[in-house]
Amino acid sequence: MKHELYRLSSFPKDGKGGNPAGVVLYADLLSDYQMQEIAKEVNFSETAFVSKSEIADFKVRFFTPTNEVDLCGHATIATFNLMRDLGVINEGIYCQETKAGVLNLDVQSDFVYMQQNNPLYAEILNYEDIKNCFKNYDFLREDLPILIMSTGIREIFLPVKSEKVLHEMNPNLDEIIEISNKFNVIGIHAFTVTKSHVFAFGRNFAPAVGIDEESATGTSNGALSCYLNKYVDGSKTEFILGQGYSMGLPSEIIGKLKFSGDEIIEVWVGGSAKIL
Repeated sequence: MKHELYRLSSFPKDGKGGNPAGVVLYADLLSDYQMQEIAKEVNFSETAFVSKSEIADFKVRFFTPTNEVDLCGHATIATFNLMRDLGVINEGIYCQETKAGVLNLDVQSDFVYMQQNNPLYAEILNYEDIKNCFKNYDFLREDLPILIMSTGIREIFLPVKSEKVLHEMNPNLDEIIEISNKFNVIGIHAFTVTKSHVFAFGRNFAPAVGIDEESATGTSNGALSCYLNKYVDGSKTEFILGQGYSMGLPSEIIGKLKFSGDEIIEVWVGGSAKIL
């Protein structure tokens, strides 16, 4: 069957904003080169390519305009919302083969939840490590750690003082690329805790993989949910997280954690998607 290309937006708030993603169905006959060329032409932060799998319900690969990445949350959410709406799948539990492992999906009537890997907490960085990544100064919330962690993709999580400071942050993209290469991370997820129904707002910078800033990142917000539970509010297991407001693309992502005793045993990120 010939491949089919769709353009969607994941995690829109009230049907607006969100993060654009390309989705290519029936991609079995496409070469790596062809996938990369399609992703470059679509020119969204990521495009997902869906094919048959021998170990899961589907195999999904993710390409930015410049290279392949192991996992992409918002493109996954777009993919499985799309396949449900097209009648390729029904509501229920599915699994996808990715380069980050085989991960489960909970497909509901209006939302899709994506399971991520359990959190890995890695290095704690100093302000000196990241201070040149932003042209502003005095942005750091000092009572929380600058932490490298992953629920599928390694990333720096940077706590910021306030929403105002977060939205005014001016990234130095060359420095972010340098720090990303130095610490083997995809980029920096800056965030601030709020007192609204949105528990935290974030901004995501990954210029090392061709994404200067992204309006909704599922993998980042899954890891952020774990960070917030560990360092901010250990009683909370579900988080509404905002992103994209600085870009005029408001997005809301839901993070859910399941525990066995004190240990996180499941990480889920969910949201809706709409065809553009």
